[in-house]
Amino acid sequence: MPLHRSFTRGRYSKLSNNLDDLIEIGKITSSSGVKGRLKVYSYIQSHDFLRSLDAVMIEHPNKQLIRYSISRLRIKSPLFYLDCDGVDAALAEKLSGCSIFALSDNLEPLEDGEYYWNDLIGLTVLTDDGRRIGIIDHIIPTGSNDVFVCTGGDREVLIPAVTDVVTSIDLDAGVMIVSLINGLEDL
Repeated sequence: MPLHRSFTRGRYSKLSNNLDDLIEIGKITSSSGVKGRLKVYSYIQSHDFLRSLDAVMIEHPNKQLIRYSISRLRIKSPLFYLDCDGVDAALAEKLSGCSIFALSDNLEPLEDGEYYWNDLIGLTVLTDDGRRIGIIDHIIPTGSNDVFVCTGGDREVLIPAVTDVVTSIDLDAGVMIVSLINGLEDL
Protein backbone atom coordinates (compact mmCIF):
# COMPACT_ATOMS: atom_id res chain seq x y z
CA MET A 1 0.00 0.00 0.00
CA PRO A 2 1.90 3.05 -1.19
CA LEU A 3 1.54 5.94 1.22
CA HIS A 4 2.87 9.37 0.43
CA ARG A 5 3.62 11.59 3.34
CA SER A 6 2.37 15.09 2.84
CA PHE A 7 4.12 15.56 6.15
CA THR A 8 6.27 13.14 8.09
CA ARG A 9 5.66 14.05 11.72
CA GLY A 10 3.43 16.18 13.83
CA ARG A 11 -0.22 17.01 13.77
CA TYR A 12 -2.27 17.33 10.64
CA SER A 13 -4.03 20.61 10.12
CA LYS A 14 -6.39 21.41 7.33
CA LEU A 15 -7.50 24.99 7.48
CA SER A 16 -9.43 27.25 5.17
CA ASN A 17 -8.15 30.63 4.16
CA ASN A 18 -11.42 31.35 2.33
CA LEU A 19 -9.70 30.40 -0.94
CA ASP A 20 -8.07 26.99 -0.68
CA ASP A 21 -7.30 24.24 1.79
CA LEU A 22 -3.92 24.25 3.45
CA ILE A 23 -1.63 21.51 4.71
CA GLU A 24 0.84 21.94 7.52
CA ILE A 25 4.34 21.45 6.13
CA GLY A 26 6.48 22.30 9.14
CA LYS A 27 7.17 24.32 12.24
CA ILE A 28 9.47 27.32 12.43
CA THR A 29 12.15 26.50 14.98
CA SER A 30 14.07 29.79 14.93
CA SER A 31 15.47 32.52 12.78
CA SER A 32 18.78 31.94 11.05
CA GLY A 33 21.20 34.76 10.38
CA VAL A 34 20.54 38.49 10.50
CA LYS A 35 18.32 38.90 7.43
CA GLY A 36 15.20 37.14 8.64
CA ARG A 37 15.77 33.65 7.28
CA LEU A 38 13.39 31.11 8.80
CA LYS A 39 14.68 27.74 10.01
CA VAL A 40 11.84 25.21 9.62
CA TYR A 41 11.52 21.64 10.87
CA SER A 42 9.97 19.88 7.86
CA TYR A 43 6.96 17.59 7.92
CA ILE A 44 7.42 17.08 4.17
CA GLN A 45 9.19 14.07 2.74
CA SER A 46 9.38 15.32 -0.85
CA HIS A 47 12.05 17.88 -1.64
CA ASP A 48 10.44 18.35 -5.06
CA PHE A 49 7.25 19.45 -3.35
CA LEU A 50 9.13 22.07 -1.34
CA ARG A 51 10.93 23.30 -4.45
CA SER A 52 7.58 23.67 -6.25
CA LEU A 53 6.31 26.23 -3.73
CA ASP A 54 6.35 29.92 -4.55
CA ALA A 55 4.54 30.98 -1.37
CA VAL A 56 3.63 29.74 2.11
CA MET A 57 1.11 30.70 4.76
CA ILE A 58 2.41 31.29 8.28
CA GLU A 59 0.15 31.08 11.30
CA HIS A 60 1.27 33.99 13.49
CA PRO A 61 1.15 33.78 17.31
CA ASN A 62 -2.24 35.58 17.21
CA LYS A 63 -3.51 32.70 14.95
CA GLN A 64 -3.73 34.97 11.90
CA LEU A 65 -2.66 33.28 8.66
CA ILE A 66 -0.50 35.49 6.43
CA ARG A 67 0.79 34.63 2.94
CA TYR A 68 4.49 35.15 2.17
CA SER A 69 6.25 34.80 -1.18
CA ILE A 70 9.37 32.64 -1.07
CA SER A 71 12.49 34.38 -2.34
CA ARG A 72 14.95 31.61 -1.43
CA LEU A 73 14.77 28.01 -0.24
CA ARG A 74 17.56 25.78 1.04
CA ILE A 75 16.91 22.18 2.08
CA LYS A 76 19.00 20.37 4.68
CA SER A 77 16.83 17.45 5.86
CA PRO A 78 15.01 17.31 8.18
CA LEU A 79 15.14 21.11 8.03
CA PHE A 80 14.61 23.71 5.36
CA TYR A 81 15.49 27.38 5.37
CA LEU A 82 13.23 30.03 3.87
CA ASP A 83 13.79 33.63 2.92
CA CYS A 84 10.36 35.21 2.55
CA ASP A 85 9.51 38.62 1.20
CA GLY A 86 8.44 40.86 4.07
CA VAL A 87 10.10 38.84 6.84
CA ASP A 88 12.96 40.68 8.55
CA ALA A 89 15.07 39.53 11.51
CA ALA A 90 12.68 40.97 14.12
CA LEU A 91 9.64 39.26 12.60
CA ALA A 92 11.54 36.00 12.11
CA GLU A 93 12.28 35.91 15.85
CA LYS A 94 8.58 36.40 16.66
CA LEU A 95 7.60 33.56 14.31
CA SER A 96 9.66 30.94 16.16
CA GLY A 97 7.33 28.09 17.13
CA CYS A 98 4.72 29.01 14.49
CA SER A 99 3.29 26.54 11.99
CA ILE A 100 3.85 26.95 8.27
CA PHE A 101 1.40 25.81 5.60
CA ALA A 102 1.20 25.30 1.84
CA LEU A 103 -1.80 25.14 -0.45
CA SER A 104 -2.97 21.55 -0.86
CA ASP A 105 -3.34 22.28 -4.60
CA ASN A 106 0.46 21.94 -4.78
CA LEU A 107 0.30 18.22 -3.94
CA GLU A 108 0.93 15.95 -6.89
CA PRO A 109 -1.98 13.71 -7.93
CA LEU A 110 -1.51 10.06 -6.98
CA GLU A 111 -2.27 6.79 -8.71
CA ASP A 112 -5.26 4.69 -7.61
CA GLY A 113 -4.52 2.94 -4.32
CA GLU A 114 -1.97 5.57 -3.24
CA TYR A 115 -2.74 8.00 -0.42
CA TYR A 116 -1.36 11.04 1.30
CA TRP A 117 -1.24 10.79 5.07
CA ASN A 118 -3.45 13.84 5.47
CA ASP A 119 -6.21 12.02 3.54
CA LEU A 120 -6.10 9.11 6.00
CA ILE A 121 -6.01 11.02 9.30
CA GLY A 122 -9.54 11.00 10.73
CA LEU A 123 -10.82 7.94 8.85
CA THR A 124 -13.03 5.59 10.85
CA VAL A 125 -11.46 2.14 11.07
CA LEU A 126 -13.77 -0.89 10.92
CA THR A 127 -12.99 -4.59 10.92
CA ASP A 128 -14.11 -6.65 7.95
CA ASP A 129 -17.03 -7.88 10.10
CA GLY A 130 -18.16 -4.27 10.80
CA ARG A 131 -16.78 -3.74 14.31
CA ARG A 132 -15.51 -0.19 14.99
CA ILE A 133 -11.83 -0.02 16.05
CA GLY A 134 -11.53 3.77 16.25
CA ILE A 135 -10.30 6.71 14.21
CA ILE A 136 -6.85 7.17 12.70
CA ASP A 137 -5.27 9.75 14.98
CA HIS A 138 -1.79 9.82 13.49
CA ILE A 139 0.68 7.71 11.53
CA ILE A 140 4.05 6.45 12.66
CA PRO A 141 6.74 6.01 10.01
CA THR A 142 8.85 2.87 10.42
CA GLY A 143 11.54 1.30 8.32
CA SER A 144 9.42 -1.41 6.73
CA ASN A 145 5.86 -0.02 6.75
CA ASP A 146 3.95 2.83 8.33
CA VAL A 147 1.67 2.20 11.31
CA PHE A 148 -1.78 3.73 11.79
CA VAL A 149 -2.55 4.76 15.37
CA CYS A 150 -6.28 4.33 16.00
CA THR A 151 -7.88 5.97 19.02
CA GLY A 152 -11.42 6.48 20.25
CA GLY A 153 -12.28 2.83 20.68
CA ASP A 154 -11.82 0.72 23.78
CA ARG A 155 -8.09 1.51 23.64
CA GLU A 156 -5.37 2.62 21.25
CA VAL A 157 -4.74 0.10 18.48
CA LEU A 158 -1.70 0.04 16.18
CA ILE A 159 -2.44 -1.16 12.66
CA PRO A 160 0.35 -1.89 10.16
CA ALA A 161 -0.14 -0.23 6.78
CA VAL A 162 0.15 -3.43 4.75
CA THR A 163 -2.28 -4.86 2.22
CA ASP A 164 -2.72 -8.08 4.24
CA VAL A 165 -4.28 -5.99 7.02
CA VAL A 166 -5.81 -2.95 5.28
CA THR A 167 -8.33 -4.44 2.86
CA SER A 168 -10.00 -1.25 1.60
CA ILE A 169 -10.04 2.52 1.94
CA ASP A 170 -13.00 4.67 0.97
CA LEU A 171 -12.03 8.32 1.32
CA ASP A 172 -15.49 9.54 0.26
CA ALA A 173 -17.16 7.51 3.02
CA GLY A 174 -14.33 8.24 5.48
CA VAL A 175 -13.76 4.55 6.22
CA MET A 176 -10.85 2.12 6.28
CA ILE A 177 -11.63 -1.62 6.48
CA VAL A 178 -9.06 -3.87 8.14
CA SER A 179 -8.66 -7.59 8.54
CA LEU A 180 -7.05 -7.94 11.95
CA ILE A 181 -4.39 -10.56 12.43
CA ASN A 182 -4.90 -12.68 15.56
CA GLY A 183 -3.45 -10.85 18.55
CA LEU A 184 -3.11 -7.46 16.81
CA GLU A 185 -5.61 -5.79 19.15
CA ASP A 186 -3.76 -7.22 22.17
CA LEU A 187 -0.49 -5.42 21.41
